[in-house]
Order: sequence, then C-alpha cells, then structure tokens
Amino acid sequence: MAFTSFADFLAMGGHAPYVWSAWGVTLFFLLASVWHARLERRQLIRGLERRERRDQAHRATHQDTAVSDAAAAGGHHDT
Repeated sequence: MAFTSFADFLAMGGHAPYVWSAWGVTLFFLLASVWHARLERRQLIRGLERRERRDQAHRATHQDTAVSDAAAAGGHHDT
C-alpha cells in the first residue's frame, strides 16, 4: 500500500487506532519480555553467587574442623 503523504501513512487508511495500538501493545510486550529476562538472569546470578559463598564457607568450616580433629587426635597419643 502506497501513501501519498506522511499524514496518510499515520492515518493508515482510516485504521490508525487499530494499527498503532497493535504496534504499541506488541512493542510493550517485547520490551517487557526483555526486561523480565534480564531481571531473572540477574536474580539467578545473585542466587548462584550467594550459594557459592555459602558452599565455600561450609567447606572452610569443615576443613577447619577436620584439621582441629586430626590435631586433637594426634595430641592424645599415649606411648
């Protein structure tokens, strides 16, 4: 469809409200989808970082306990 002017293009042959609202709704949902995906990605990364810090602290606690248990067991040998 060819338009004789920019105003005719914007009028969309009398269907402007439908056409432009459809474009607006589509653009809104595309942008909302991108925003939501980025938000979920950020939350996932934060959760994984939190889990890694917790696991590292857990491993460090168990290593310290294992070392102190070994030292305590080694210190109580009666010969």
